[in-house]
Amino acid sequence: MADHSAARQTKVRASELVGRGWLNTGGKELSLESLRGKIVILDFWTFCCMNCLHVLDELRPLEEEFEDVLVTVGVHSPKFEHEADPLALEAAVDRYDITHPVLDDPNLETWNAYTARAWPTLVVLDPEGYIVAHLSGEGHVQGLTSLVRELVEEHETKGTLHRGDGPYVPRPKPQGTFAFPGKALELPTDFADGRTTYLVTDTARHRLVQVEADFETVLATFGGPEKGYLDGSAEQARFNEPQGIALVPTDLRETLGVDVLVADSVNHRLRGLNLRTGQVTTLAGSGVQRLIDGETARTDPNHIEPGADPLTVALSSPWDLVYSREAAAFLVAMAGTHQIFSFDPVTGQLAVFAGTGAEGLKDGAVADSWFAQSSGLIEAKDGSIWVADSETSALRRIVFEAEEARVETAVGIGLFDFGFVDGNRQEARLQHCLGLTELPDGSIAIADTYNGAIRRLDPATGALGTLARGLAEPSDVLVETTEDGGARLIVVEANAHQLVRVSIPDAMQHVDEGASQVTRKATELAGGSLTFTARFAAPKGQKLDTRWGDPTQLKISSTPENFILSGAGTAQGLTRQLELNPEITSAVLHITARAAACDGEPGGEIPDHAACHLYQQDWGLPVVITESGEQELVLDLRGVN
Repeated sequence: MADHSAARQTKVRASELVGRGWLNTGGKELSLESLRGKIVILDFWTFCCMNCLHVLDELRPLEEEFEDVLVTVGVHSPKFEHEADPLALEAAVDRYDITHPVLDDPNLETWNAYTARAWPTLVVLDPEGYIVAHLSGEGHVQGLTSLVRELVEEHETKGTLHRGDGPYVPRPKPQGTFAFPGKALELPTDFADGRTTYLVTDTARHRLVQVEADFETVLATFGGPEKGYLDGSAEQARFNEPQGIALVPTDLRETLGVDVLVADSVNHRLRGLNLRTGQVTTLAGSGVQRLIDGETARTDPNHIEPGADPLTVALSSPWDLVYSREAAAFLVAMAGTHQIFSFDPVTGQLAVFAGTGAEGLKDGAVADSWFAQSSGLIEAKDGSIWVADSETSALRRIVFEAEEARVETAVGIGLFDFGFVDGNRQEARLQHCLGLTELPDGSIAIADTYNGAIRRLDPATGALGTLARGLAEPSDVLVETTEDGGARLIVVEANAHQLVRVSIPDAMQHVDEGASQVTRKATELAGGSLTFTARFAAPKGQKLDTRWGDPTQLKISSTPENFILSGAGTAQGLTRQLELNPEITSAVLHITARAAACDGEPGGEIPDHAACHLYQQDWGLPVVITESGEQELVLDLRGVN
C-alpha cells in the first residue's frame, strides 16, 4: 500500500488577512499581529456551501474547549455573486449563529494568498504565525483537537502562548415572530377548527410555529428556542435548524401516529410531529453526519442494508421532503450528499433513490444522475417530482417511466453557472434556488433565492419568466386560493423574517441581467499525462485502518466526460495517473478523496472497538490547459507541516 502521509515541510509564515471588513469584532479590524500568541484556525467558507455549514458545527465544541487559546477566523470567500453582498453575509452570520470573527473576502484575496482550492478549507496557524496544517473537507475535528493540544503544550513551554479572551463580539439577534424561516406548509382546516393555518419552520430559533392566516398570530410552537435534540412534548422537544416539512398522507397518519414529517437538518434526522398532541418523535437518522460516519468508511456509501433500523442509518443535512405517490415513499433532499433518499414510512426502509453522490449536473437514470445540494422538492399533479437543485442553480425533474425513473433538467447549465436571465432553456439562468410550487395552470413557481425573485417556468414551452423581485432571500413559495377563486403566492422571505403574500401578475417580467460564472481562479494544467495526489497524514493518536487493505479512495470524473481519456473512476489509493484530452482547453475535475483512520498508535495494532473516523472532501476544480500548465496536481485532504 502506498504511503499517503504528508512529509514535514519547511515552516511557512502566514499571509496577512486582507478583505473588505470584519464581522463579529465590534467594529475592530484584526491582523495577524493582533492574533499573535493564539492558535488560529482560518475557516475558508461560503454561506451557500453545505459542507461549510457542517464544519461550522464540527468546530463549535473545539472552540468551547480551547476558548482561551484558540481563535477561529471565518474567511468568507464567496462562490455566488449574491454572497459578495455585505448585507447578505451579515444575515448569514446571524442565521448560522457564528460565534467567531469573520473576514469578508469578496475578491478572494485571502483565499488566493492561502491557495485555497475548495470550500471548506481549514488552515491552522501556530501562536508565532506559521502555517502548521492545511485541511480540506469535513471530519477533521478529532485531528484538530490533537493538533491544538500539541501546539498548546509546545508553545506554553516556549512562552509564546497567550491565554485570555479572544476578539469575538456578538451581534444583536433578530426580533419578531420568525428568525430566518425556512419552509412553510398550509395545514388542513381540521387542525384548527375549520380555519386555514400554516406551519412554518422557524429555523434560526430551532422550532416549528403554527400561525393564523395573518402570519403573525401564533397558535402553537413545537421545540425551541434553543437548539438541541430531544423527543417529547411541544415544550420538551428540541430541533436544530429544521427546514423542510411535509404532510403525511391521510391514510398513514393513524398508523404512524404523526401528521407531519420534519427535515431536522443539523441533527441529520427525520422527525415526526403529531399536531393534536404536540408530540415529536424521531423516525430516521442516527444523528451522525453521513459524510464522516466512521461506521460506513469501508462500505459503499450509496448502499443501505435492506431492513436496517432507520434510527441507525446516518443521514446528511436533510433539507426538504415530499410524499411521492409513484414511489410510495417520502423523497428526501439529502443536501449534504447531493442525493435524493427515499423513506418508506410504514417499513422504515431508507434507500438512495437518486444521485451517485457526485456533485454536479448530470441527467439520465436516477442511479447515474448527479445533483448538487438539492434543497426543494414538490410533487406535481402528474406525479413527477420537481427539484430545486441549489448549487447548480438548476430546476430538475424526476419522471417516472415504465422501466425506471429518470432525471431531466429544465433550467440550469452546471456547477459554476448562474445568473438572472429569462428566456428559453439554453438562455435562462437562476441563482441558488431553494423552493418551488406548482401553480394551478401546471407551471412551476421557483423561489430564486439569491436573485431575490420568484420565477415561473412553463414546462410546455420551457420558457422562464419573472413573477416578482425585490425579495429578501425567498426560501420557499406556496400558492393559495383567493376568495374569488383565483391564485396568489405566499413567499417565505427568510432574510426579512416573514411570510408575505404576492399577487401573480397577468404578464411576467422579462429580465436579462446577464449570465455569470464562478470567478474562482482556474488551475492551469498541461494537456496529456497528469499525476494527481491527495495529501493525507493521520492525526496524532490515529493511524490508517489497514486491517482490510488500503483504507483510502479516489473517485475522479470530469465535465465534459471526455476531458479524462484514462484514469477516471473509483479506486483505492490517493494517487492517480490521468490522461487529459489536450483538445479540450477548459473543464471541471470532480474529485472525491476518502481516508479512514482509527484510534491507535503508530507501530501498534488498532485496538478492538477503536473509534474510527472518515475524512472526505469533494473538489469541483475548474481547470484550463495551457502550455505552461503543471503536470502534477496535489491537493490537501489533511496536509500537516
